[in-house]
Amino acid sequence: MIKKSIQVKKSSGEKVDFSLDKLKASLHRSGAGENDVSHILNIVRDELYQGISTNEIYNRAFALLKKKKSVFASKYKLKKAIYEFGPTGFPFEKFIGQVLKHSGYDTEVGVLVDGKCVQHEVDVVASKENRTLYVECKFHGEEGRNCNVKVPLYIHARYRDIIAETKIKGALSTEGWVVTNTRFTKDAIEYGTCAGLTLLSWDYPKNNGLKDRIDSLGLYPITVSTLLTKREKNFLLGRDVVLCKQLLGDSFYLDHLGISETRKSKILKDIQFLCNVSG
Repeated sequence: MIKKSIQVKKSSGEKVDFSLDKLKASLHRSGAGENDVSHILNIVRDELYQGISTNEIYNRAFALLKKKKSVFASKYKLKKAIYEFGPTGFPFEKFIGQVLKHSGYDTEVGVLVDGKCVQHEVDVVASKENRTLYVECKFHGEEGRNCNVKVPLYIHARYRDIIAETKIKGALSTEGWVVTNTRFTKDAIEYGTCAGLTLLSWDYPKNNGLKDRIDSLGLYPITVSTLLTKREKNFLLGRDVVLCKQLLGDSFYLDHLGISETRKSKILKDIQFLCNVSG
């Protein structure tokens, strides 16, 4: 037990009380067993000090998980792995397109759509039956930056111009979406909800946020891999391989990278297990 409250510094600069329960929950989500989780918690808890950063706590827990099993570390680093889609954010748009595709939609990324007043480039257009989603992705390459109310305000204006044109053409059902890899501010959520936009962030809506959808669909980004180097990940992203599942089907890219058969087998086995963990 911690005798007194330990203050930790978040990436935003805010100081909050350290939560053992939150750390425990994140470790369990990695797939690690109770004994491994308890062992890691005891080590991290003993190394805490006043003002320690959440990033330092994360790095320590990540290193310990990686020693236990690389796939646990991969799941644990999910949030940070999405930041690795930067700096342009274009791989994030492709990733969201894949998430919607695996949810049953026909998707296109980077589509020019006519509005009533001007033409718009929409990050993702997703269609299912007579329903069309116009999805704008707001990617942040660093932690601590949230989407404020200006984002849904701007996107709502663009969406209204698009649907004004689609109504003329007799489209049946449309939705405007705003997706971010970070979080929405309270005002952004209030405005987006009031305006009828669908908001999707790392943890919003509750229990159906981006992290929940990734886990339930097993759609882990290629950047979660702890066995691939940064250069190798960038090579794959440059060839539109944004999901671990994609690499299982396009493993020949590992041959292009000159990866040995032994290492290739290990990488694919790790990814196969990762995708199967979440079904």
